[in-house]
Amino acid sequence: MKRDQMVPGRRTLLRLAACVGAAAAVRMLTAEDTVAPQAPRAAAPAAGPAAGPRAPAPRLRASAYRLEPMTAYTPPRYHTALPPVRVRPFLSMPQLGHRSMVLTFDDGPDPRYTPGILKTLRDHDVRAMFFVCGEMATDNRDLLREMQDDGHVVGNHTWTHPQLNKTAPALIRSEIGRTSEVIEQVLGEPPQWFRAPYGAWNRNVFEIEAEMGMEPLAWTVDTLDWTTPGTPTIIRRVLDGAAPGVVVLSHDAGGDRSQSVTALRSYLPQLLSEGYELKVPPRRR
Repeated sequence: MKRDQMVPGRRTLLRLAACVGAAAAVRMLTAEDTVAPQAPRAAAPAAGPAAGPRAPAPRLRASAYRLEPMTAYTPPRYHTALPPVRVRPFLSMPQLGHRSMVLTFDDGPDPRYTPGILKTLRDHDVRAMFFVCGEMATDNRDLLREMQDDGHVVGNHTWTHPQLNKTAPALIRSEIGRTSEVIEQVLGEPPQWFRAPYGAWNRNVFEIEAEMGMEPLAWTVDTLDWTTPGTPTIIRRVLDGAAPGVVVLSHDAGGDRSQSVTALRSYLPQLLSEGYELKVPPRRR
């Protein structure tokens, strides 16, 4: 057969093959358009050395299924508004209700006397306010926690009990600020009440305590228990001064406070029997 007779046959075959391939491609495209959607396949693992049988997926802890809220959608944290700068401390708390009184204890906590006071208050289901000194609080943090657990109010009474109206502003800030830091570290919240040692307030003290979120509280009845006048005298002073809204000042540290501990065991049940309610101010929001 001659060469020019073979060429037309080869061309014919090539055209025929092209037609067959085009028809197959059309069928494949048509099938992709009509097939039902399927879940996407996982990506193929990266090439690497041959591995044995795949290990089962680790089981997640129950906590792993909990969804953490996105920060943008969580409620905002509202900080307690700063109190105004006072020009004098509160002397009483009549707003706590008719026949209410407030018991306060300064200078502690002291492991020799504070536990006895806490026990008496607990026995009668009574709350009180404790104005603590930082140098005492930092060494007796367990007593701070006990005060909080029993529902008492923990206030700031400076670090070393100085006379603040004769103290430079920078030192006032340090004395008050360090004590608030210890209270917040132990209890998880800063104090909202401050009492100046010796009742020695001035403009600098009022400004600094307000800046740190605290209100000033003095007292109505001073037992003068720090002079160790005798247990009967302390009892008499409290009972004679009892009246709605009064704030009673006693001490649980700073010297021998055994008379204060014993006196509380006597005058507290008497106050309750006379219809007085021993309360503490609510925490500001």
